[in-house]
Amino acid sequence: MKTVLSIAGTDPTGGAGIQADLKTIEAHGLYGMAAITVVIAQNTTGVFAMQAVPPELVAKQIDCVFNDIRPDAVKLGMLYDADIIHAVADRLRAHHAKNVVLDPVMISSSGHTLSKTDAMPALEEQIFPLCTLVTPNLHEAAAFCGRSIQTRAEMEQAAQEIAAKTGGGVLVKGGHLAGSADDLLYADGQMHWLPAPRIDNPNTHGTGCTLSSAIACGLAQGISLPGSVKRAKRYLTACIRFGLNLGHGSGPLQHKIEWDE
Repeated sequence: MKTVLSIAGTDPTGGAGIQADLKTIEAHGLYGMAAITVVIAQNTTGVFAMQAVPPELVAKQIDCVFNDIRPDAVKLGMLYDADIIHAVADRLRAHHAKNVVLDPVMISSSGHTLSKTDAMPALEEQIFPLCTLVTPNLHEAAAFCGRSIQTRAEMEQAAQEIAAKTGGGVLVKGGHLAGSADDLLYADGQMHWLPAPRIDNPNTHGTGCTLSSAIACGLAQGISLPGSVKRAKRYLTACIRFGLNLGHGSGPLQHKIEWDE
């Protein structure tokens, strides 16, 4: 059985973070494992408190996984500060981790800041070069590029700029585009536009976690990067279209579904 390790924060309501990652991995028929970076008190209405795990404990969790059940892919989510980022990068390098997918979580969908100011440069310097794929949304891509990104042309330029800092490709997610939800994959010097209709569903808590974990599953199974991204996008679209309605805010997705692989 293929295996995927998620290194990320928690969500006690199960819609995002480690919990969503594990649900996604299981839905793809793979074995999921987790190293927790931050314990977060959150629900569908917002983030209320958080406590970072000491970097040495994050590192030890990663070692325990790699030394026993080596992952075929690694999904990175919330890496709260530079110390945690350095610890994660050090262990990924030491274990020669493959198929690393980074969802650069910096701001929650409710607008809560999820990383310290020293996290972004540390991500670029320490984590980006280790990645097979980085998956920023428009707001995160804008933060990395230092300017607003609102159009398809601006997405293409941003993807090229971010890709120059990574060890692989970039998926600029267009969920905040006006009129569509088209994503852009830039890999091996090629632009791949992935069109998708906007689904009328306000319950999209954890979409970034779900998509990046699904991509990691594809890579773990030996599917190409473009193939993994396209399959993951079909899966995410099905999860959103299911229309699960839980909680008082932007609710979670239904991860265990029938979908066209």
